[in-house]
Order: sequence, then structure tokens, then C-alpha cells
Amino acid sequence: MVSRVRVWLNRTYAENVFFMDQLRRNPSDRAVEIHATHGDPDSPVLAAADTAELEPAGLSPAAYVEYALTQCERRGIDVFVPRLHQSAIVAHRADFEAAGTALLAPPPEAVAVFEDKVVAYQAVESIGVPVPPWWRVRHADELLNAVEELERLGHRACFKPAAGAGGVGFRMITREPFSLSQLKGFPSPEVPLDVVLESLRRAEEPVDWLVMPRLEQPEVSVDCLTGSDNRVRLAIGRTKHGRRRGFTLHERWLEPARRIAEGFGLHHLSNIQFRMLGDRPVLMDVNTRPAGGLHQLALCGVNAPWAAVRLALGDDPGEISPPFLGQDYTVVSAPRPLLPLTVPRQRTGSPTVTGTLDALPAPAAPVEPRAASGALQ
Repeated sequence: MVSRVRVWLNRTYAENVFFMDQLRRNPSDRAVEIHATHGDPDSPVLAAADTAELEPAGLSPAAYVEYALTQCERRGIDVFVPRLHQSAIVAHRADFEAAGTALLAPPPEAVAVFEDKVVAYQAVESIGVPVPPWWRVRHADELLNAVEELERLGHRACFKPAAGAGGVGFRMITREPFSLSQLKGFPSPEVPLDVVLESLRRAEEPVDWLVMPRLEQPEVSVDCLTGSDNRVRLAIGRTKHGRRRGFTLHERWLEPARRIAEGFGLHHLSNIQFRMLGDRPVLMDVNTRPAGGLHQLALCGVNAPWAAVRLALGDDPGEISPPFLGQDYTVVSAPRPLLPLTVPRQRTGSPTVTGTLDALPAPAAPVEPRAASGALQ
């Protein structure tokens, strides 16, 4: 009898409830039990897991590694998919392996390259992958110089943190003065240049921003699965143009993605994003983790989460080609249940749970279901 696989996802995105669904519906018909931890008791991933608990707040990266090792040992985790404190965790891969846990994450050298977007752009450019023009700025004068140079080249300037993920902190520069028109409708990512410059001049500490041209659509995110031999097993592009989403196997997107994944050893799951600068694709970002939209590859007949777990366990799935490309689609919200009143919650009769865990106090009123975004599968 084949034993069940125990997988842990730590403080991950709500959309990864679909990642968890796909692990359970794997084509190998292998039993999978999922452990989830999060800092938010209303995260839907906690309700979707077989066992769940809140993560302790305020842990340093080193302390979090100790917490994670304890989780893996106590829970009998076979595969750990780390998002929070990924760089600290992968630096201790040998310790996790000694505990019987495989890390579904790249080696520390690869993670380090892509933690800082400036380092990433320099590294990627050195292997011949096009990147947009960029400036690293910390002060008002540096920002102004970068914006003026981009405008001279005919581009619209935008900026984002040099380190970060998920589009947090992204803003587009406008020369239009702030007015009531910007207070109508939904909030906009546009910010007047004079407001940003004044804020920088008043700031007590320098910022660390990447300034670059606003890139055009389509946006193409290439999901890659790469083995420890640096050979890509799977590469499929997900296209985005406004609401419309789709898939592509065009080499103008896949070839540079493979070059990055193989050249930098982005083992296991990664997501490499491109946009257009004029008439050519350029790199926008590299994520050394599974993308939130990875589950959408199910529309192409591919279960990428399960293939990645197999690879992490040493069961090489070989080269994976989608049997078909799914039709264009859009993403809508759907309700997902939350834990009714308390966490941690344990699966009834789970043999991996020992001891008594403290539960949160019940809320004063019933908790309404919240929505997690994702494509229908």
C-alpha cells in the first residue's frame, strides 16, 4: 500500500486553495494530507487544509526556521512549500532533509539572485535576456533624473520597490497636478510627480525603488517546473490582456523563461513574467515560488502542483507537455468556507497530531464566507 503524502503550505496566498484542491485530485490517485499555517485566522487556506494552525507573530527569520523545523518533525511533513521567509528556510535545506522533509523551493543561491530586482535584472541581462531600462533611486533628485530620462526616450515612468512581490508599491508617475478628478471613481495607481518628490524630500530615510518605463500588454507569466539537474520539465505561458486570459507555447516567451530557469537553477516551481517594450518582450519579474494562478494550467489538462510534489519526492515526472491549450477565460471570485469559530483545527483521527493546541476565542458574531479568486476547474 502506498503511503499518503503530507504537504505543508505556510502563510500562502488565498488563491492557493486551488493548489491544494489539485494535490488531492492528483492523477496518481495518491492520498494527500495538507497542513496549512497562516497569520490570519480567516485565511481560506486554513479551512481548506486537513490540519491548520495560526503562526506565531513577530518571529525573526532564524526563529521562524526553528519553528518550521519543529512543524515538519511533529507533523511528519514530506514536502514543505515555503513562501514566508523562503530565503532563510532554503539556507537550511540539509536540516529539513534530516527531518525527512523535502523543500519545494530553489536553492539559496537562486533565491538570493531574485530577491532584489536590480540584482535580478543585471544577472538576467548577462545571459542575454532583454530587460527594460531601469534606474535604482533612493532620493528625490535621483527620481527626477530617472523620470526625465525616461520621458526623453518617449516612455511613461513608473516605480516599485526593489524588493517585493505581488505588485505591492507599484505606482505610475504623472505630470498632472493632484485634483478632485483623482478622487472620483476607484483609487488609481497614478501619483503626481511633484507629490512624490515632496514626500521624498521630507522623508527621514531613503527609499529603495526601481524606476522603469511602464510596460505594455500582453503580460505573459511562464510557469516553469525545473529539476535539480537544471532541466525544465514544464513551461507554459499564461497570457493576460485586460480581463482576457489565455495560454501560449510560443517560444518568444518560453525560450527566455527556460534560459532563466535553467541558467539560475530555479528548481521546482517558478514563475517568470514578461511584458512588451515596444515590439519586443522584456522581463518584468521572476518569482521563485509557485504563482497564485498556477492552478489555471488545469484548463490545459496539466496538474502542475502534483508534478512538482512528485519531483520534490524524487519521482521524476519527465517532460510534461499540455495535451491541449485551454480556451480564453476570465477570473471571477467564488465563495470559500472559513473555519467556523476556532483555529487550530485538526482533521478527525489524524495520527500526526500530538498534544493539546490552544484555540482562538470565538468571535462575537457568525463569520461570513469570504471569496478566493481563481479560475473554475
